[in-house]
Amino acid sequence: MTATLAGSPELKHRKILGMRVDATSYEDATNRIAHWAANGESRYVCCSNVHMVMEAHDSAEFQQVVNGASLVTADGVPLVWALKALKVPDVSRVYGPTLTMHVCERAARDGLPVALYGGTPESLEAFAAVLRERYPSIQLPCLIAPPFRPLTPEEDEAYTRQIVESGARVVMVGIGCPKQERWMAAHAGRIPAVMLGIGAAFDFHSGRVRQAPGTVQRLGLEWLFRLIMEPRRLWKRYAKHNPRFVGLFLRQLLGSRTP
Repeated sequence: MTATLAGSPELKHRKILGMRVDATSYEDATNRIAHWAANGESRYVCCSNVHMVMEAHDSAEFQQVVNGASLVTADGVPLVWALKALKVPDVSRVYGPTLTMHVCERAARDGLPVALYGGTPESLEAFAAVLRERYPSIQLPCLIAPPFRPLTPEEDEAYTRQIVESGARVVMVGIGCPKQERWMAAHAGRIPAVMLGIGAAFDFHSGRVRQAPGTVQRLGLEWLFRLIMEPRRLWKRYAKHNPRFVGLFLRQLLGSRTP
């Protein structure tokens, strides 16, 4: 359920194939995250795209995970178009990597410590260096690059304790969808911080992975750019999800317009 921030209007939202997406903005999302973080509230934020919608469509458990977030942004341009088609005209894209920098800038200004969880030790150090150069006052008390395998309960407990003891009030989680959303939901109530699922933002901002040019993003073709960059890793995902999303959403849209 969308969380209402005191003094702010309740966000409009729609269910896209059963998964909630909120009509927020960079300013609104950053304000909400900073407010929750300053109060030490344990919450999580999802940045949704077609991949996430289809993962939620295929798994009732995962759909519940995303719908339980305090905020679900329209990270992908197709979801912005979908919300507009569902009569939410004032929606804008809130792209995870860009939101990451808005939140880090605000965290530096407000003195909110930020933890980084995900990636490799090299990518974390590279991203941390970018943040320290851009926001000299930012506090980064905890950098964790977990192994690329399921954690043992003992490992998970140790990492959780490390984050809590660091005093972090914002946790940037970059371990990929749907793993990062499940991780955040499992740690809600255990970590007194706002957890933000940001996918490949560590690699994007450190320059290890190229981002799609702005024009390509605005045309909703970022998926094609990423497919060209990483065909072996991504072709099955896009071949499985993209055509089904178009067909299923058109069916939802036509159904919503039937008297």
